[in-house]
Amino acid sequence: MDVLDAFQSELAASTGRLLTTVAGLSDADLAAPSRLPGWTRGHLITHVARNADSLVNLANWARTGIETPQYPSVERRNADIEAGAPRPVKEQLADLEESSARLAAAFRAMPAEAWSAMVGGMQPPLHPAWYLLVRRLRETEFHHVDLGAGYGCSDWSEAFVRRELHDALVSWSRELSTVSEIVVEEVKDGDKHRQVWRDLGSGPVVQGDARTLLGWVTGRSAGAGLRVMQEGATGNQPAAGPLPAPPPWSALPSAPGLPSTPPEEYP
Repeated sequence: MDVLDAFQSELAASTGRLLTTVAGLSDADLAAPSRLPGWTRGHLITHVARNADSLVNLANWARTGIETPQYPSVERRNADIEAGAPRPVKEQLADLEESSARLAAAFRAMPAEAWSAMVGGMQPPLHPAWYLLVRRLRETEFHHVDLGAGYGCSDWSEAFVRRELHDALVSWSRELSTVSEIVVEEVKDGDKHRQVWRDLGSGPVVQGDARTLLGWVTGRSAGAGLRVMQEGATGNQPAAGPLPAPPPWSALPSAPGLPSTPPEEYP
């Protein structure tokens, strides 16, 4: 299975989980606040549906070579979300199913060369079309957590955690950083592994497992269990104070340094 097949299989499973959660909600549940400030669950589900249609636009751009914006405008994007948010769950679920199916069909229709075409989101930079699959997985998985309906960071797959933490850290805002290093600690085949991300800015060192770090970096968890150490510390020195807040996380259209053609694996 190549990376495109793997991403599409992962996306189908992620979409299925999200649809199952939405199908279990009531109209009252949709009117309740989501975990995103100012948005109800209805806003959030509508956004995920309209995001699918917006990525169809970019897939068509890649396939045809005709430049097509992701959304007609920011104002139209926001108006569509507001208009769709109050709908009953039956309509919301059908919309999410149908828009997700349209996107899956658009991906299946992509000829091999189209995956290397450059497309753009609502902000720069342009990125190769294969990264649309990563972007959609980011939408479905993070916003599934944002629904606050029983799906949490612990439900993310290892592949998703590894990929998203990588992209978050290569896109790290050093100007706004509150830490100097992040140490990712993992156990693979019974052995402990450490990956150190250095020169992130000024502040202490934050250490922990990839899943907890991703939740903290993206604002989906408070980071319970992460350790804070002085820069340059080794051994079992005492903690260097409370866990700082990470810089504001904003999923850019793409991570820097992407290969133009689909890689054998990513990251």
